[in-house]
Amino acid sequence: MTDLQMGMIGLGGAAVVAVLAYNKWQEMKHRKLAEKLLNSQQPDILLDTSATTTLAEEPIRQSETSRVVDDRVEPLLRQTVKTSDSAQEHGRPAADDVEEARDSVEVSDPSADNRVRPEILAPLPLLSPAIDHIAIIELSDAVGAYRILQNQRLALARITKPIHWLGYNEGEEVWEIIDEDGDGLYRHLRVGLQLVDRKGPLSDGDLSVFHVAMQDLANELLGVAELPLLEPALNQAAQLDEFCANVDIQIGVNVISQGMIFPGTKLRALAESAGMVLDGEGRFARIDDAGNVLYVLINQQSEGFSSEVMRTLTTHAVTFLLDVPRVASGDRVLGQMVDTARRFAESLRGVVVDDNRRPLVDNALEPIRKQVAQYQASMAARQLPAGGKLALRLFA
Repeated sequence: MTDLQMGMIGLGGAAVVAVLAYNKWQEMKHRKLAEKLLNSQQPDILLDTSATTTLAEEPIRQSETSRVVDDRVEPLLRQTVKTSDSAQEHGRPAADDVEEARDSVEVSDPSADNRVRPEILAPLPLLSPAIDHIAIIELSDAVGAYRILQNQRLALARITKPIHWLGYNEGEEVWEIIDEDGDGLYRHLRVGLQLVDRKGPLSDGDLSVFHVAMQDLANELLGVAELPLLEPALNQAAQLDEFCANVDIQIGVNVISQGMIFPGTKLRALAESAGMVLDGEGRFARIDDAGNVLYVLINQQSEGFSSEVMRTLTTHAVTFLLDVPRVASGDRVLGQMVDTARRFAESLRGVVVDDNRRPLVDNALEPIRKQVAQYQASMAARQLPAGGKLALRLFA
């Protein structure tokens, strides 16, 4: 063996030792940082198995109390729900009415040194353990919104399910949606990956990418990340998707001609007199005072409705459509929709029929109303009231 070979072996050994020493130093550095952050004892009810979600018949009352430790206010989460009644059908399966579900942030801290911690209740309609896989990220120093959202953007772009970002505003002592263009600085983050949408449940691949991205985000921003286990999350997603499939219903009521075509100008006049507006998607939509779509009117022929074509458009049939899980008070809205369809039929000299082209009479409506009530009750029992914030996300 030559001197050169011996020298190369020696240099290689020194390099290995140097790498091992550097890795050990990094490990000690992150362990100290993790201990520093975790010693602050900030339990999160989103992941606390002792937390329970209750269904309340009375309006939710929120209270805020604050307790201070080390001159900082620490956030935690809790969930509360309020409900009401109604549901519906056609499409996939689904339910309808109920009032509004609200998720809340709560602070609880069984601190070992018995020092009091803050309790903060804040509405979080865009983040819920019922439909989200939630990462808890705690940073050693506050970081700007833009840097947080840009850090793992390329990796997270591969995920097919919606992701929702919340940060704790320590000045206002509230949780808020992180706005990339905002000037917020955050040390406490909650990142929710939606478990289900109308395309199906969260995949193993998406969940794995999310976990890696959250860990990398925490490392890059000098923090620690805590995530729920993978397998239970996938099981939860599968169960939630099965439930959603069973209540994802749309109800269609058709107005068809009896020989004479329906002119677009007449359709537009009738729609506008019924309080409907063009929604930019080729439909007329009936919208309530809160901006929620109650039902829509679509052309059964390929051409959609728009301001440009209504003067020349003609059709032989139109459909009123109610998206059950996205509408509160579904049985009531169903009645309104049928009444509107009958006024259209009378003015257009058409007839109201069901999907089998049979005349829609009052006796035929009663079983539909009962189904609507059944689906609605099912969604309410699952604490996903039809027309509520969470249902609108699931059935987008």
